[in-house]
Amino acid sequence: MHQGPAPESGPDPASGYKTRLGVVMFTIYCAVYVGFILTNVLSEGEAMQIILFMGLNLAVVYGVGLIVLALVMALIYNHKCTGKEKELAGMSVGGEETA
Repeated sequence: MHQGPAPESGPDPASGYKTRLGVVMFTIYCAVYVGFILTNVLSEGEAMQIILFMGLNLAVVYGVGLIVLALVMALIYNHKCTGKEKELAGMSVGGEETA
């Protein structure tokens, strides 16, 4: 099953936007993750044993929250980058809108 050669692709005019957005989102995620780590280290794990709701302790809730946050941030990143690509696709090289 031969797929053939990869299609040619040119420069990505949205790459700067994607990079900035990715770095901002990564920084936000890292800050939340550092909170998870510091909670474990500073409380020597005792804080993570606190039952929050439905029998789930803070470790489970925080851990699942980190996973959900990562998925939500990925969806936001994809949505915003796709929108920027579509916006820039309507612009010519000189910055004028194409018909």
